[in-house]
Amino acid sequence: MLGKLVHLGFDALLISAFLAGVKRTTGLTPALTRVPNKDIRQLLRTYLEFGEYAFDLAVVFFGRSSSFERRR
Repeated sequence: MLGKLVHLGFDALLISAFLAGVKRTTGLTPALTRVPNKDIRQLLRTYLEFGEYAFDLAVVFFGRSSSFERRR
């Protein structure tokens, strides 16, 4: 049971980080203004902010690694 919860949590993190990457590269973001319940809207906003934090952390980690190079 605990393993399944960890797996679902990690999947949720990956989806949130993916959405953060889409936002950074294209500017597209979910339309949270269409969510009628303000509590759920705030929960989704927090979820997406956590994905941006994870995305930033991954960029810093990969940027410091010798296995990755930055191309422009």
